[in-house]
Amino acid sequence: MSRHPLHPALVHFPIACWSLAVAADVAGLWFGETAWRWSGGLLAIGCLMALIAMIAGMFELSHVPEGAPMRMVWWHMGLMCVAFALFCTRLVTGLENMRLQEPDTLSLLLDAAGFICLMAGGWLGGTLVYHHGVGRSSNQNPPPSVK
Repeated sequence: MSRHPLHPALVHFPIACWSLAVAADVAGLWFGETAWRWSGGLLAIGCLMALIAMIAGMFELSHVPEGAPMRMVWWHMGLMCVAFALFCTRLVTGLENMRLQEPDTLSLLLDAAGFICLMAGGWLGGTLVYHHGVGRSSNQNPPPSVK
């Protein structure tokens, strides 16, 4: 009996939290503090859950099957580490006296760069799972071939 990998189950939390934090910051341009006030908590939860997901991913790296495109694995890891760094930086630079401040130009640039890395890294992670079968049990059907 094989175990279910933990990393794919955990990644949904930082993806959702960071995406919603970016949306809250952008919505804050029109709706003010009512919208952007949410981003601090979402960023903090996203960063914490990303750290847990990254640790799980590192432990599961040794289970990547032979023949999997390791170059894609390294790109996925690199992009997600950059996204993590950008969103952590966004959180820390947005605080003053431990209180979240209204997003400024730097905040929105960090949001945009982090979101781009998040989407690109997430796309690579999805490709690894759904196209190359990384994380799939050996007794499952093979991934469908792409023509």
